[in-house]
Amino acid sequence: MNGYMTVQEAAKKWCVTSRQVQLWCKENKIPGAQMYSRIWIIPETANRPEARRKAK
Repeated sequence: MNGYMTVQEAAKKWCVTSRQVQLWCKENKIPGAQMYSRIWIIPETANRPEARRKAK
């Protein structure tokens, strides 16, 4: 689909695991992410959510 990326593509782009991206989608932390036939699709313009933990 044009304008969207997969969980794997987002994980590579944001330097995190694909499981972390799935959790963010499930927790509604990525605006516009949608479940489409058991696959999360994420807008290409979406930004990486902020980390929960703060750096020391």
